[in-house]
Amino acid sequence: MVLLLLKRIGFMLFTMIAVSIILFMLLETGLTGDPATRVLGNFASDAQKELWRNQQGYNQPVVVRYAKWLGNFATGNLGNSIRYKGPVKEVLLPRLWNTAILGFWTFAIMIPLSLILGVLSGMKEGSLLDRSISVFGILTTSVPEFASSVFFSALFVFGLKWLPGTSAMSGGFEFKQLILPAMVLVVYDFGYVARMTRASMAEVMTSQYIRSAVLKGLPYRQVIIRHALRNALIAPFTVIMLQINWLLSGVIVVEFFFAYKGFGALLLEASLNNDIALLEACAMVAVVVAVGSQTLADIGYTFLNPRIRFS
Repeated sequence: MVLLLLKRIGFMLFTMIAVSIILFMLLETGLTGDPATRVLGNFASDAQKELWRNQQGYNQPVVVRYAKWLGNFATGNLGNSIRYKGPVKEVLLPRLWNTAILGFWTFAIMIPLSLILGVLSGMKEGSLLDRSISVFGILTTSVPEFASSVFFSALFVFGLKWLPGTSAMSGGFEFKQLILPAMVLVVYDFGYVARMTRASMAEVMTSQYIRSAVLKGLPYRQVIIRHALRNALIAPFTVIMLQINWLLSGVIVVEFFFAYKGFGALLLEASLNNDIALLEACAMVAVVVAVGSQTLADIGYTFLNPRIRFS
């Protein structure tokens, strides 16, 4: 297990460095346009652009600039945001925390709901319950977030008037403002996880060791809990860990629609305003979370699957 952990950490660091090189080359070397023009605008004079390059160190060799940039990122110096006129860290950390709160409540509702419905559907493959859960999961997953956001807003904000239409938290944290964004995310994503759980559970229920356990006369509940459930959770576990990446940077539509000050909305603002330092920081944080969650998924997979642990 220690060797596996060291391998995963090494692969994680290699992936982060590789992505950082690609990100630096795209945003800092002019491959996608002159950085000075993107920051100062098309109407800036050549003298102003040259002065900006000298101030930001763009006239130094690329290798030196990359080493300094990577070292600053590793030490927590993320630069200054042009959009917010201050350190990137002061802008980024509160947004990450807001998305973490939204993601926590989304997971707290979506994961138990998806696993329970997926397991029930897989246990009764082909039944009315199975078909109903499958059809409902397909319908919810096929509806994009912006459409369900409009529908829920029309229903709960303008129709029933139960919930606020925005989640800006301008007057401080208010749990009521989290309900609509979390609801949209749960409805959109739970069907995918439920169907993955259902497919895995249905496959396990047709395996030979489950049939042997039933033929031996073991109680059906014991067969499900002790023999089927753990093996059925192997595939959904990996899928669930991958949803962390989606919740971090894939909720741009939901956060923008409800004016929620989260990481996804910040990433959109950085892109629209050509805020290079903020965009680089957001991209690297997304990479760190992606490779970190994948490493945790690989480690957790070994605990669920003894064949990998003992191989």
